[in-house]
Amino acid sequence: MQQNFHIDHVTQTVMSSSAKGLAASWRRSMMSYALDPSERHRHARLTERETNKRRAFAHAMCKVANPLMDHLFNLVCTSGCGVFLTDHDGVVLDQRCSSGDVLAFQDWNLWSGARWSEDVEGTNGIGTCLAEGRRLVIHRDEHFATRNTGMSCIDAPIHDQNGALVGALDVSSARSDQSAPLNRLMFEAVAQTARQIEADLFRSAFASCRLVVATADGSALLAVDSDDVVVGANRAARKLFDLPTTGPLDACPATDLLQDTPERRGFDRGEHAAIKRALLRHGGNASAAARALGIGRATLYRRAKRLGIMTDGT
Repeated sequence: MQQNFHIDHVTQTVMSSSAKGLAASWRRSMMSYALDPSERHRHARLTERETNKRRAFAHAMCKVANPLMDHLFNLVCTSGCGVFLTDHDGVVLDQRCSSGDVLAFQDWNLWSGARWSEDVEGTNGIGTCLAEGRRLVIHRDEHFATRNTGMSCIDAPIHDQNGALVGALDVSSARSDQSAPLNRLMFEAVAQTARQIEADLFRSAFASCRLVVATADGSALLAVDSDDVVVGANRAARKLFDLPTTGPLDACPATDLLQDTPERRGFDRGEHAAIKRALLRHGGNASAAARALGIGRATLYRRAKRLGIMTDGT
């Protein structure tokens, strides 16, 4: 009876002329992907070989996510939740769950190799998160397919160092006592973990560069090479500096990029202090100070002149 009600509700909502939010995903599921909410069949998982190929392709993400998934699981495991990492197609690459919940998650087909893209499973945490590129909660009967309405899912997207969507972080529970208020409590933990994965991916990709935090909250990161040239920017920095949303950046001087931003004062104060400290520690010797800062002497002179700092070359 409950399943019939869900099917009727989804169908009526999809046929509405003003389908927005969750209803828009239901509409995509039915109209664009030709899915049936009453379908009971669960799709087969990829083979271990196919899944391993995807893991290899997403190696950088999996590597940095591994310890962070452990930490997140320690936060949510007492609530019967599992933690899952997927690639950009919604294929589960890795998971954390209690031994007592393994069979339940496998029965739900939420396990390594299973594909949870929206065009396969309809509206669901992983698939809709990837389709819309945003963090969200899909709680029980908010799922499109009746076979998934016993689940509750909390998801956040993961982007690489070039801003491309590369995966999703999911916390799911198939327990009947999983409540909407509990989901909201977990929501920020999932989002924060996904942000940390992105930050660690960025740091790993630009390990040889100096990282500049361009906002007070630490969200916007720039990668600056030894010539004071910006060679990378995360999503927050791309938005702040009106850079291309995705793809490698055209190199540009850091001072040019930071010149007219609200954060310039904070950046300049930090740079001013760093140069002054280096000069004081080395008795005003600009060459020694530049070496200590990991920049060229010409770069130090240029920055010092812009910041109004006297050096032995002025």
